[in-house]
Amino acid sequence: MDFALILFTALVVTGGIWLIDRLVRRPQLEPAQSSGSDELTAARKEPWLVEYAKAFFPVILLVFVLRSFIVEPFRIPSGSMLPSLQVGDFILVNKFIYGLRLPIINKKVIEMSLPERGDVMVFRFPHDESINFIKRVVGLPGDKIEYRNKQLYINGAQMRTERVGDYPFEEAGRRHIVANQFMEVLGDAKHDILNDPGKRTTSMSFTVPEGHYFVMGDNRDYSNDSRFWGFVPERNIIGRAFFIWFSWNVSSGGGIDWERIGNTIR
Repeated sequence: MDFALILFTALVVTGGIWLIDRLVRRPQLEPAQSSGSDELTAARKEPWLVEYAKAFFPVILLVFVLRSFIVEPFRIPSGSMLPSLQVGDFILVNKFIYGLRLPIINKKVIEMSLPERGDVMVFRFPHDESINFIKRVVGLPGDKIEYRNKQLYINGAQMRTERVGDYPFEEAGRRHIVANQFMEVLGDAKHDILNDPGKRTTSMSFTVPEGHYFVMGDNRDYSNDSRFWGFVPERNIIGRAFFIWFSWNVSSGGGIDWERIGNTIR
């Protein structure tokens, strides 16, 4: 059971208890108004279940609305988006930028903008929708995507890259890797990517179907993305990542990474 469903269930239960108390118990207090003070005091005393429901209902309602329609927090669990996002980053995702969707059933009810090339997008993994993935949008509907010799081509044009330097990291906490870091340009978007010079790749070619998106991790040789499992349906989109609100430095054995807190995601 996902958190959205748990939150919705809690909202219905607490709201239902509050509503029943207002419609059923409150009217029963009226005859006690004319009775003695001791009887009136006893009648007015709320059951503990009603008391807790009334206290938690507005809080749950606020969290539910914020998380479902405005912004949702996520944690980065892997290094597939290095160097842009690191393991231990806690991010915020804009839930309404790609359209307002009904929670639980994830049906879009209000159109907004569409994902753009270069967006860092959070979505439900097409082969197991209980898992959330975060990748960068590379291919839009109708695009032809080619990846050969670690170079990205979109509709026949090679995407421009510029060498930045070396980027050392620990792969799955076990193997030390020194990757080549590049600045890549996807249309109007600029971001850094990593390539491991010691890892071979095979040439790939894809055509993105309508209503779908092709996504890749910035850590190109260590990302499980559209090159291996296919396209992201529009209905699986959750939102666009835009802000790092907290970061725990996992690679250095723990501790708050103050330099990353407050950074925007590009």
